[in-house]
Amino acid sequence: MAEVVLAIDAGTTGVRTVAVGADGASRALAYREFPQHFPRPGWVEHDPDDIWRAVQVTLGEVVGALDGDTVVGIGITDQRETVVAWDRRTGRPRHRAIVWQDRRTAARCDELRAAGLEPLVRERTGLVLDPYFSATKLEWLLGEGGVEADGHLAFGTVDSWVLWNLTGEHATEPSNASRTMLYDLDARGWSDELLDIFGVPRSCLPAIRPSSGRFGITDPARAAGLEVPVSGIAGDQQAALFGQACFAPGMTKNTYGTGSFVLVNLGDSHPPPVDGLLTTVAWQLGDDVTYAMEGSIFVTGAAVQWLRDGLGLIDASSEAGPLAASVDDTDGVVFVPAFTGLGSPWFDPYARGAIFGLTRGTTRAHLVRAVVEAMAWQTADVVDAITAAAGIPITELRVDGGASVMDVLCQFQADVLGVPVRRPANLETTVLGAASLAGIAEGVWPSPAEAAAAWREDAAFSPRPLPDAEQRRADWRRALDRSRGWDSP
Repeated sequence: MAEVVLAIDAGTTGVRTVAVGADGASRALAYREFPQHFPRPGWVEHDPDDIWRAVQVTLGEVVGALDGDTVVGIGITDQRETVVAWDRRTGRPRHRAIVWQDRRTAARCDELRAAGLEPLVRERTGLVLDPYFSATKLEWLLGEGGVEADGHLAFGTVDSWVLWNLTGEHATEPSNASRTMLYDLDARGWSDELLDIFGVPRSCLPAIRPSSGRFGITDPARAAGLEVPVSGIAGDQQAALFGQACFAPGMTKNTYGTGSFVLVNLGDSHPPPVDGLLTTVAWQLGDDVTYAMEGSIFVTGAAVQWLRDGLGLIDASSEAGPLAASVDDTDGVVFVPAFTGLGSPWFDPYARGAIFGLTRGTTRAHLVRAVVEAMAWQTADVVDAITAAAGIPITELRVDGGASVMDVLCQFQADVLGVPVRRPANLETTVLGAASLAGIAEGVWPSPAEAAAAWREDAAFSPRPLPDAEQRRADWRRALDRSRGWDSP
C-alpha cells in the first residue's frame, strides 16, 4: 500500500484528476470535458456547475481505481483568470463563469487606459489593462451582469470555486490572486486602491494563503468519500513551472495547451514592468515568494480544436502532428490564430485570426502545418521579449501540454529559437506541480528538491538550420501586422 496525492486540474475545456505517487508517476487518471458557451462574439462562458460535476465525476473515478493506496492530500490547479460568482448561503452560482478568453470588457479597458490608469495597474500588479484578467470581469458582473454585492456574495477564480465545494473554505493563493489585477505584488495582498477603482468589495474575495499548506478538509459526502486535506493550490501555468522543476532563476518552460504560456523563474525579486510581458507570482512556500515573468499566448491548441470542430479538416486532434509532418513547410501559408485577440507581447484585443498566402496548390496538410508553426512563431516572439526584458538568455526550453507530443512542433520550435527543447516523460506537469505543492505540505516530499527528482526527460530536440529563416520570420511579422486592429472601434 502506497501513499498518493490527488491533483485536480480544472482547465478551460475539462477537468482532469490524477493520483500521483511519491515517485512522481501517475497511478490513476480520469478526464471529463464540459461545455463551452459563446453567447456573443468575443464572449466565452462556463457553467460553474458543469465544472464542479466534472470534478466530482473524475474524483470518484480515480478514487475507485486506487487499489489500496492511501490518499494523503489533494492539490488543485486551475485555468486562472476565469471568475465565478456564487452565493455563500446556497453555494449556487449567480452567473455563468466568465472565462479568461472573454473579451467583453475590451472597451472598458480602453476607457481606463485613456483615463491614465495603466501605469498604476502595471506598477501594482505587474499586469496590463486587458480583458484577459479578472478585475474588469468582476466589475462587469456587478454592473451589466446583474450580480448583487450583498453580504452573501462570493467571488473567486476556479480554484476557489472548487475548494469551496470540497471544503466550504473561501480561499486562494498568490499565483491565482496575482492574475486578478486586484493583487499588489509587493504588498502581497488585495489592493484597496484597485478594489476601489473596479468597485469590488473586499468582503466578497477569498482569503490569500501560501501555495503549499492546508486550505481545508474535504467533506466526504462531496469528495468521493474522502476526508483529507486540500494542501496545495496554484494556477495552471505556475503549477507547470513547479512541475517542470524550474526552481532556479532563469529556468524557462512553455505549456502548449488551449493557449500557450511561457514562464521564466525570476527568483525572489522582480524587475519593473515591461511592455508586452507580465510579472506574476510563481508560488509562495511559507513566507517566501518566488516571482515569474510570463508571456501569455491566447490561442495555440485551441486552433487545433478549430481545425477539428470548426473546419472539419481533421477528425481527431492527434492527426495534426502526422499531417503537419507530411509536408516540409507551409508552402508560403501563414496563419495568425488571433481568434480572441493577441496576447504577449502585443496585447491587442482587437486583432482577429487570419490566413495569408493561399494558392490553388495549398492542401489541408499545409494549413495544418501553418497552425503548428504559428505556435512556434508566437512562442519565439515571447521568448525574445522575455530575454530582452529580464537580461537572462535562455539555454533550453522545457515544454509540456497536449501539443508538445508533436515532434514536428518541438523540432520546429528548437529550430526557430536556436536552443534545445526538452520534453519530460510525464507531460502532466501541471498536475505534478499541484500534487507536489500538496505533497510537500503533507510530508510526501521533504522539499522541492526531492519533488524535482521525479522529473525525467522523454526527448530532446537540438536546433537545426532553418532554411530562409529571416524571410519566414518576416512573413510571420507581416501577417501579424495585417491581423491587428481589424475589429477596433
